[in-house]
Amino acid sequence: MSERKSDPDRDDSERAFFGRRKGHKLRQHQAELIDHLLPHLALDIATEVPTNAAEIFDPAADDVRLEIGFGGGEHLAAEAQNFATTGFIGCEPYVNGMAKILAQIESANIDNIRLFAGDAAELLAWLPKASLSRIDLIHPDPWPKRRHWKRRFVQDRTIAAMARVLKAGGEFRFVCDIDDYCAWTLSHLARSTDFVWLAERADDFRLPWDGYTMTRYGRKATREGRKAAYLRFRRL
Repeated sequence: MSERKSDPDRDDSERAFFGRRKGHKLRQHQAELIDHLLPHLALDIATEVPTNAAEIFDPAADDVRLEIGFGGGEHLAAEAQNFATTGFIGCEPYVNGMAKILAQIESANIDNIRLFAGDAAELLAWLPKASLSRIDLIHPDPWPKRRHWKRRFVQDRTIAAMARVLKAGGEFRFVCDIDDYCAWTLSHLARSTDFVWLAERADDFRLPWDGYTMTRYGRKATREGRKAAYLRFRRL
């Protein structure tokens, strides 16, 4: 999703800011949403770390979930509407993706989403320990070339960062239609002592979990004959 907009020829420090640039020119109303609505919903990680992530929301949320790289925002908006007492944090550095979720928030009057337009690793470092019930990573950039594998989001250090902010029993959910990245993710999570893979049978990873909202990218992948894996890992 958002990571697919990255530029593989930039160095890591430069790439961290690449997604904040615009792709297609924003329409006037989209630009207005970025200027006027986003400041009310954006998290500022330069501020003091909250004692409880639920307090980011008003009223305080029953629990808090994070979606990393929400792209067009279809999944994030649907989840927020289906779980009105849960607080959702959407992390997306790509400006056009941010404009899309803001339009959905405005049109559906969604009040339980907060947004971070930056690097998910920085957000994970800022959030309080054991503050999230779930983290979703849906169709991230697979970085298919071997020399770029270090840029994949799933790394030992990010797994440790997710483990720190997830509550015991919380989940990390990963969706991907690239077999190599699915195998990479399984391998990295298997060597973590903080997570256990929840699949007991093939359909547990071949089929979406109940209530899953298919994204536009996911529908495109299906049309093109690519099958996604739906991986769930529980925080021990």
